[in-house]
Amino acid sequence: MTRAIIKSESVSKTYRSKDITVNALVDVSIEVEEGEMIAVMGPSGSGKTTLLNCLSGLDSIDSGNVSINGQSLSELSDDALSGYRAKNMGFVFQVYNLLPVLTAVENVELPLILAGSSQRDATKSAEEKLEMVGLGDRLSHLPSELSGGQQQRVAIARALANDPAIVWADEPTGNLDSSNASEIMQLLKRLNKESQQTFVLVTHSEEIGMLTDRIMRMSDGVIVDKGTG
Repeated sequence: MTRAIIKSESVSKTYRSKDITVNALVDVSIEVEEGEMIAVMGPSGSGKTTLLNCLSGLDSIDSGNVSINGQSLSELSDDALSGYRAKNMGFVFQVYNLLPVLTAVENVELPLILAGSSQRDATKSAEEKLEMVGLGDRLSHLPSELSGGQQQRVAIARALANDPAIVWADEPTGNLDSSNASEIMQLLKRLNKESQQTFVLVTHSEEIGMLTDRIMRMSDGVIVDKGTG
């Protein structure tokens, strides 16, 4: 029996500047089941990235509650939340965020070493993850020696390095041509099915959305359609 691994209850988030108030999230209540791959879609400014950031604890919420695996994020201190993310979550962004002076394997090792792994264990895990994403022959290449699609695969390997329960991906194919985008999406789907990890993707692309288990649609900070599995 599947269960909700991500749950938000009446979550609201408002950004205020001197002259402007933006209701980025308005009373958002959703559940994502363990092992599910969902797409969050909607026009620019609809609150997609804010939702991802609030659900993952990267951003605070003004009211409501977010729980991951039954753990309410608001009950954790900043340090505890950072540690919880490091152990249980992986992140993939539109910008690859690879360190240009590090090789592919060193980029994937880095978060593991920062989380306390030994060099030996970090290297072993990084090599396994790069093999998994089809880059076993590119371990010692620098980002500048890799194509955009290959750089995104390194970023995905890095997100998977700690075997997270949840992978958050914000426009993971946004910088790629259609061929590379399709390859990356097929890779994410395969990893989702093989490892039963939960994937939450923010995307503008209907084609990418159609490849997920469910499309959740947003408009003006509100979930207008939770989709069906």
